Amino acid sequence: MLENLFKLKKYNTTVRTELVAGLTTFLTMAYILGVNASILGTDAKLGFSGVLFATALSSAIGCILMGLLANYPVALAPGMGVNAFFAYTVVLTKGYSGAEALALVLISGIIFLLISVLGVRQALINAIPKHLKLGIGAAIGFFITFIGLKNAGIIVTHPATLVGLGNIKNPTVALAIFGIFVTLILLVKGVKASVFYGLVITAVFGVIMGLSGVEGMPQLPTSVISFQPDTSLVGKAFGGFNTLLNGRSILDIVLIVFTFLFVDFFDTAGTLVAVCGSIGVMNKEGELEGVEKALTADAVATIVGAGLGTSTVTSFVESASGVGVGGRTGLTAVTTGLLFILSILFAPLISIVGSIPVGEAFLSPVTAPALIVVGILMISHLAEVDFSNFEISAPVFMTIIFMILTYSIADGIAVGFITYAIVSAATKKWQNFTPTTISLTVVFLLHFLLSK
Repeated sequence: MLENLFKLKKYNTTVRTELVAGLTTFLTMAYILGVNASILGTDAKLGFSGVLFATALSSAIGCILMGLLANYPVALAPGMGVNAFFAYTVVLTKGYSGAEALALVLISGIIFLLISVLGVRQALINAIPKHLKLGIGAAIGFFITFIGLKNAGIIVTHPATLVGLGNIKNPTVALAIFGIFVTLILLVKGVKASVFYGLVITAVFGVIMGLSGVEGMPQLPTSVISFQPDTSLVGKAFGGFNTLLNGRSILDIVLIVFTFLFVDFFDTAGTLVAVCGSIGVMNKEGELEGVEKALTADAVATIVGAGLGTSTVTSFVESASGVGVGGRTGLTAVTTGLLFILSILFAPLISIVGSIPVGEAFLSPVTAPALIVVGILMISHLAEVDFSNFEISAPVFMTIIFMILTYSIADGIAVGFITYAIVSAATKKWQNFTPTTISLTVVFLLHFLLSK
């Protein structure tokens, strides 16, 4: 049955490898459960437990849809960045209620689905030049490495230089450094599923150190099952439509929906290209095979997520950690989805690999090493980029540097694409300007002009 569903032999993988990959992906992105519940539940006043339930269930449904429809090893969950926009801009700054914000997410999800079914999203993704797609893949590698370094406390904010080296003598930071080197050693030794085993070894070592009295270590939970599902947010989005137009301009609503659309669309595009580019589903023209099904799964997950009570559900770049340990098919995504369902009951157990409060920050010493090492693996995409050709290297470089420094996959892609258009115009390569590329360039420019 599994062979018929996921074509394991075609992708040269096994059930065991896919299960390990799914578990690895889940552990790498499990932080979203607590973080999203904190941002939407606490800051946006939706309620922590309600958002936690919505996050877990919407992630599970999204992952399972992705696995069964597209057969991609890509996991989905409420996206970081867009949840901050939801809470801090839409709710806290613009004054929309949580229910109204969920209604706007639902609208964006319906639009996602329509343009996915019509093939518009696939055409837009395929319009991105192949060398820029490779650059996006590498850029996301640098980006998630930066996220990992930040989550580990190795890189911190600095008043003079924006970023600087953290306190590596801190036990929590030291545990992350330990995890990085353990994972690298396993990797260079050729150990299969080295990223996953690195996670396990780091977690176990941290728990042992914690039991020995070292502060800032992962702690064993007092109970395994304690979370009672809170379904209070289910259907709340529909109630938000009742007051959505009260005293608000249509333009303001359109701009918010556009932002939800924009961030999810291009985060998803970049993630699919980066994660799936190395598993045999990209053709010679740089187009992803079956991407329309993946985009449909992503759109449906957003609609379901809004209905359950969370912000936009999108493809997670952390899926690369599962691919890094051998995940090649939708069985990886389905496994991750089933683990999200279990997480509803076993939430306390997830705390072992979750964030640890250190001063005013929250560090993730167990999962951060996985992000850093996978980022290293992903920069291999640059091997296929001709850096001797400035027309190619300039857009790729701008994509990488802006994705890291703006802390946004979408902004990085936008800057890279605009650079590509400018370079093409300067060299009079008008054949690069198709209706799709012109439309995308205009959209990217409007994004910066209207939102910055």
